[in-house]
Amino acid sequence: MTALLIGILFILFAVFAVLPGSPVGLGWWEEVLLVLKGGIPLLAVFIGFLAVLIGLAELKDRMEEKKEKPESEQEDNSGQTDGMAP
Repeated sequence: MTALLIGILFILFAVFAVLPGSPVGLGWWEEVLLVLKGGIPLLAVFIGFLAVLIGLAELKDRMEEKKEKPESEQEDNSGQTDGMAP
């Protein structure tokens, strides 16, 4: 319940802060736009960097899987019996 009230208070403050004009709000809309304009390219670089790292990890996993696949096939073939249960 406390988290809900704190969340509502923060949302109300954010709305109050970006409202234009000093009698009604703080008039921070221009500053908010400035932060968004600067933050969006940085966020795009961060997401792109993470996507590259995830892609490289996926390629590495595929290469390891290809290496392990022939080894596991050899183990399966060598472990087969002539059809008789022990």
